[in-house]
Order: sequence, then structure tokens, then C-alpha cells
Amino acid sequence: MNKYILTILLSTLSFSIFAQDAYFQQHLNYTIDVTLNDKEKSLKGFETIVYKNNSPSTLNFIWFHIWPNAYKNESTALFQQIRNDTSRTEKLKNVTYGSIDGLAFKVNGKEAKTEAHPNPQYIDIIKVMLPSPLKSGDSVTLTTGFNVKLPNYFSRSGYADTEFMIAQWYPKPAVFDRDGWHEFPYLDMGEFYSEYADYKVNISLPSAYVVGATGVMQNADELSAYKSIGAKNAATRNNKPELYQPKSKSDTKTLTYKISNVPDFAWFADRDLVIQYDTVKLASGKVVDAFSYYHNKQNTLWVNSIDYIKDATKKYSQWIGEYEYPVVQAIEGPKNNASGGMEYPTITLITSPDAKKETLDGVITHEVGHNWFMSMLGSNERIHTWQDEGFNTFFQFRYEAEKYKSNSIFGDAIPAKIKGLPTDQFLSSVYGALSNVPMQSAIETPAADFKTSEEYSLVSYAKTALWLYLLESQIGKDKFDKAFQDYFSEWKNKHPRPVDFKVSMEKSLGVNLDKYFSLLNQKGKL
Repeated sequence: MNKYILTILLSTLSFSIFAQDAYFQQHLNYTIDVTLNDKEKSLKGFETIVYKNNSPSTLNFIWFHIWPNAYKNESTALFQQIRNDTSRTEKLKNVTYGSIDGLAFKVNGKEAKTEAHPNPQYIDIIKVMLPSPLKSGDSVTLTTGFNVKLPNYFSRSGYADTEFMIAQWYPKPAVFDRDGWHEFPYLDMGEFYSEYADYKVNISLPSAYVVGATGVMQNADELSAYKSIGAKNAATRNNKPELYQPKSKSDTKTLTYKISNVPDFAWFADRDLVIQYDTVKLASGKVVDAFSYYHNKQNTLWVNSIDYIKDATKKYSQWIGEYEYPVVQAIEGPKNNASGGMEYPTITLITSPDAKKETLDGVITHEVGHNWFMSMLGSNERIHTWQDEGFNTFFQFRYEAEKYKSNSIFGDAIPAKIKGLPTDQFLSSVYGALSNVPMQSAIETPAADFKTSEEYSLVSYAKTALWLYLLESQIGKDKFDKAFQDYFSEWKNKHPRPVDFKVSMEKSLGVNLDKYFSLLNQKGKL
């Protein structure tokens, strides 16, 4: 992935040659059965994927991500990236490796051959050869079993103490779009790009576990128990919480989750989690279920987490476009020394200590916000990280300013006199200070090409937020919000590229933004 110059050339080229390409996107339908062995820290699964080829091309193979193999040994792209960044090597102390095996792909019932990726570091990518060509408009059914050995939690997936974070865990087709295949290895610094799909996932595990997962739980009794207990805990949050007790006498249970038109599926499980439940009523009248899951410990700020989830969902719906899904959730994970959380459709894992309410609220809001920038707007996070992290950070900064007169970049360093300013002046001061923070790399830098996690974060998150603020300041907040809402409406549940964002904003604003968008490739100060 270290092809910075080539990527920039291709990115620049896409603004002209590919701007008028006929848009298409593939669609997938997953049925997955998975069993957790909590003693062996492993999964056993079987998946069926119906893959529809909406492209104009005939496909002879499908690239698959088999992400758990990224944890298999020290030679993978994941380990190499972490070891090359001295600020993050601490993550690799006392690592327990993970892997995936037991793959046996069939296509329409016929055994399919597979080929390894030519790059020996990319053992988490495999090519599945189709026995017969998949023509445009046709569908094919792929099946395979799989076994996953979970690593200890040092990146996004694995286990820590009694908690399981099951993410990037199943064999998953890479995206095929207007620019071809996007098969790339799992990295810790650098996220994902996924096809939209419908999911039905059956999760079998010991009955004592509380589970939070992408989508809507289909088990009526279990869902009713979560809501009943969760509503009591939300209403009496300063009292000793009521904990979930399994009603089934069986040692194991199977929970089924369904969700349509999302780019990924993740799930999390732990014993003795506190559940909170409430609903969010949006401006349209739509009611969304909201759940919070957190560790049962004294004096935790998570007692108010359900409010943060609700506030974030309301504000982002107001500013960008209505939250599309029937449920929104956040779950407390183990402390992570490299991030505050990790997002998945309808659920986010929060790994930031709850030292201050403003900090916890900001992290939850950012991760809930990824339901817009990652899920409902499915840009290529690996190549154009700013379209995901930067957009989200811009609205997170607005949220923090309006609610607390705080900012997650500067924290306690903001003087009291600045905090006393009106919100618009407060934000102006924050962005003025941010403009003086050294951020050398260009915004349009692929995630894999940043040399350090600090530069990755500052540029992809903060520099992009500053870039958006410059436009908002020039045209006015109301016009900016209207244009952004038009972009969301036009590209919701699709894969927008930078050129698509540019064209949409120009159409809405009625202005040429060439000069402004040229700043994406500018190093140093904007």
C-alpha cells in the first residue's frame, strides 16, 4: 500500500477522467452461524453469501478479506506497521496471536479453488476463483466454514479478561467498484471499505453473557429483558444497577440479529455488563432504540452514557441527515492505548477511560457519528481517510462547542475567557489555535502512508475539520449545512469519492470549488 505518488496521481486523475463514470455498487446478503468457545477463545462459524454483480464487468474471481490472519505472525502488514511506529510498539507486549482456518469455499455448491495474495505479508487476503464467470446482473451463492482463534485485544478484535470484541471476524468479499478491486490487508492505523449487505447472524454462546451487536435482536424474550432491565437502570442510574440474569436453564443460547444495507457486522459479549435502555425521538417522529452497555464499577461516568448516545444521534440527524437505523448502541471495552473507540454499524466500542464527562461524551459522540461517516456514507477510509474521520471530527467539534465549550484536541488547555465566548466565537478561537498546530502531511494522504499515528490523527481528523471550517466560514453555517445535507441525501448508502463530494457541494452552493479542493493536496498549513 506504500504507493503515495501513484495514489495521488490516480486520485487527481479521478477528478477528471472518472468523474462521469456510470455508478454501480455490488450487493451482498449474509447468513452466518457462529459459536463462541469462551474457554478456548475461539469461534466456529459457517457463512452463506449471495453476491450480486451489479457491475458492467464479468467476474472470474472474488477477492476475500480473511482479517483474523493479520494477527497470525510477526510478518503480516499489521505487525510490520505497528513495529515501524515507535509510539505504538507498546501495543505488542505479551501478544497472543490469532488466525482463521477451516476455509472450504463452494460456489453454487461446487468446490472453488483459492489463490494466495502475491504479497507474502498479505496472508489476510485470498482470491476465490469462480467455477464459471459471473456475468453482469447475475448472482452467485458462496459458502464456507471457518474457525477463528482470537488474539488478545491489542488492535480491534480479540478478548480481554471476560470480554470479547468480535470484529473483522468472518470471510468478507473486498469491494469491487468503478476503480476495480480494493483488496488490502488489515492495518491498525487505517480502516476499511466494505460492500453494503443484508445480514442475518446467529450467535451461540454461554447463556450468562450480555451481547451487543450490529442490528436488531430477533429473540423477543431476550430483547424484552434487555429493555426492561435497561429502562430501570436508566431511570435509577445513581442506585445499584440491576444486572441481567439468564432466564434459560440451558448452558448456552443462540441470539439472532438482522440488519439491512450496512457495510459490516460486529458483536461484543461480556458477563455482568450493566444495560441501559431508552429511545430517541427524531424530528421526523421516528423513534430509535438506544442501548448502553458498561462495566459494573463504582462511580463510573457511564451512568449517563445513554444521554450521550441520544444527544449525538439527535444532533447528527439535525445537522447532516436522519439516522437511518432502528437501533443505536455503545459498549464499554477495555482500555486501549491507541484509540478512544472503534465504530461498527449501529454499535460502537468505546475504549477510552471515563476521566471526565466531556471526554466520555466526546468519544461516544465521535463513534456514534461514524454511523454517518463509514456506514451511511461508505467512503474508502483506507485511501481517503479524511472523508470519514475528518468529516466526523468537524461535527464532533461543533457538538463539544455547543454543549460544553470544550474541544477534544485542546482539552483543559482552553482558557476560561475563551470558554466564556459565544459558541461561534469559541469555535473560531479553537480553529485559530488549530491552524498553528504543525500538520505537515497533505489531507489527501492514504492511511498506510502516514509515518506515525500522531500525524495520521492530526491530519486525517483535525486538519480536515479545519479545512471544512474554512468553507463554512466563507459561505455561512446555514448554506454549509444545507449543502452537506444535500450531499448526504444524494450519496447515502453509496460509496462517495472525493470528486462526488466536490460535485455535490458545487451543485448545491452554485460555486466552483476547485481552489478550495486543491488544498487537499497541500502540505503544511492550509
